Amino acid sequence: MAPFLTGSPRHEAPEPLEGPVVGTVIGGTVIWFVLFLAQLPFYGWYEDHGRLWWLWTCLAGAGLGLIGIWYVRKRDAAIKREATRAGDAEHTGGTADAAGLRDADVRPSDNP
Repeated sequence: MAPFLTGSPRHEAPEPLEGPVVGTVIGGTVIWFVLFLAQLPFYGWYEDHGRLWWLWTCLAGAGLGLIGIWYVRKRDAAIKREATRAGDAEHTGGTADAAGLRDADVRPSDNP
């Protein structure tokens, strides 16, 4: 172990915070885009003062936010899909019914 970590206390990782993740990312993306639009009329001033990167930072934040929206929507759908599967498996007792099979779908073998 690294010498700078030997004296640090060990704690369990906290539970992840869950909340309206999709809404939060959408809100952040909108804020970045609004900031970009608000700074656009001052393009010349930013360029003259060497602060043009502020404008592009806001645009990059909005662009990355679009990727984030896509990602968290897929993640949210996967979490809901997994919760539905887990609920179905729990409801059926985790047997063949959890795989979507019913008694009528399970046929006896033709061999005696």
